[in-house]
Amino acid sequence: MLARLLQWISGTASTPRRVRNGEAVETPIAYDIAAPEPAGMVASLSSLGYSLPSAVADLVDNSISVEARNIDVEFTWAGADSWIAVVDDGWGMTAEELVTAMTVAARGPAATRSSTDLGRFGVGLKSASFSQARQLTVSTAKNGEWHTRTWDLDLVEGSGQWRLLRGADDVTEAVLDRLRDRSGHGTIVLWRRLNGYRTNGVSTDDERTQKQFYAEATRTESHLGMVFARFLTGTRRCNLQVRGTLVKPWDPFMSNHPSVQRLPSEDLPLNGSFVEVEAFVLPSAQRLTSEEYDRAAGPEGWLDQQGFYIYRRNRLILAGDWLGQRGMRREEKYNLARIAVDIPAETDAEWGVDVRKSSVVPPVGLRPHLNRIARKARATAADVLRHRGQVAARTHGDPLAYAWLVRRPEDRVVCKINRSHPLVQAALRPVGPRAADVHALIRLLEETVPVAALRVMHEADNGDDPEPFGGPGPAGDAAVEVARRIYESLVSGGRSPAAARDRLRTMPPFDQLRGFWSE
Repeated sequence: MLARLLQWISGTASTPRRVRNGEAVETPIAYDIAAPEPAGMVASLSSLGYSLPSAVADLVDNSISVEARNIDVEFTWAGADSWIAVVDDGWGMTAEELVTAMTVAARGPAATRSSTDLGRFGVGLKSASFSQARQLTVSTAKNGEWHTRTWDLDLVEGSGQWRLLRGADDVTEAVLDRLRDRSGHGTIVLWRRLNGYRTNGVSTDDERTQKQFYAEATRTESHLGMVFARFLTGTRRCNLQVRGTLVKPWDPFMSNHPSVQRLPSEDLPLNGSFVEVEAFVLPSAQRLTSEEYDRAAGPEGWLDQQGFYIYRRNRLILAGDWLGQRGMRREEKYNLARIAVDIPAETDAEWGVDVRKSSVVPPVGLRPHLNRIARKARATAADVLRHRGQVAARTHGDPLAYAWLVRRPEDRVVCKINRSHPLVQAALRPVGPRAADVHALIRLLEETVPVAALRVMHEADNGDDPEPFGGPGPAGDAAVEVARRIYESLVSGGRSPAAARDRLRTMPPFDQLRGFWSE
């Protein structure tokens, strides 16, 4: 629906035609102009579900599209006046090009784009920015002359008009002056009045919120290293920095390691082009140093990084997912299986690439082939773990993710309660556990007994593992109650409500369920 709406806004929707004397002619129709109301459109674009790292990645897309060689992501803490900026030395824009770039859906998905363009719908800059800040300012120079435009969402909603401001206020101009260089070309995208930080209780000396702000910068750095790894190492190499630190590329396939198993690559035909698929089985822990093992786990940990990796024009769209393939879910014995899929940009529609460039739906005709390749990779990965490996998940992963910690020191299987889990911490507070927390904890432990991890250790292979809370789909009352307790524990521990929901979305088993955390 959103894609169709954007087509109407950008004027790319088709006009009915009929045949007259053997020729197709447009049929005149009566119509009304039904433009979207600004406040409603802003609310829609602001609620597309961007995390801060994925929103920043959308801005970096634009910098790479204009062949920037240097891209700097700045996070500056100033309490309620904190700001984030992406600065590049790309082509820059004229005043007319800047206005077009700031216009919502000025170019639809059917518009002709250059081979370097990573966009699709023409809303990435606006939707990503509106999801994170109430003020978006872009300043750009193409031939030595700087042009600046600003979206103030309070003004848009108050006036009921898309009033794109020329220039910026004095405080914003002062920030822009700090960020401009003397090259005569490039672009600055600046977010001010950040969502979640403009409350009465946030001040410059709020150490807890400041720590959270810079933790988001660290998460962003890891995310960018994963999404843009090919641009940090390939022929179109660029220097990407977050807070002055060079972003390190993360290769999920450990391509240069001598012990990686590469399964035969395949070119799958799709509408006159080809989808390149190559499966990798990573080395077991015994063949990796501790540093290699920890880095190979990735930003989300071993369990969440297994599966397909979808690339579009070398930009990572989806990292670690089994694409809804029937009977395929995340299990420890498949941790070493990772599959690269390169899709041509012209097949976006067939793959259902969304506005955020963060999810895909495989074309029906390719699903049997992807299933076959995945099953082979999973079987090989399970064999590596069964005969040579050690269980990696729930040992080196996110300490907030799992209720159990499973280890095998000296050939003994040891299962311990994860003391870092928010519900466990809530139950063990010095003031005494609340009955509801203890009840939720017990239910969570019942639902997440690490059967799969134990099975890998004992080299069994059955297909009757229990499904936590009944399996993927809408969450039932029991799952919602446990999730609610975890959410409250995360918030009371210092996370913002948005960050707590974001954490729940990636925490098993809630990553496979739909509830308030996924809305």
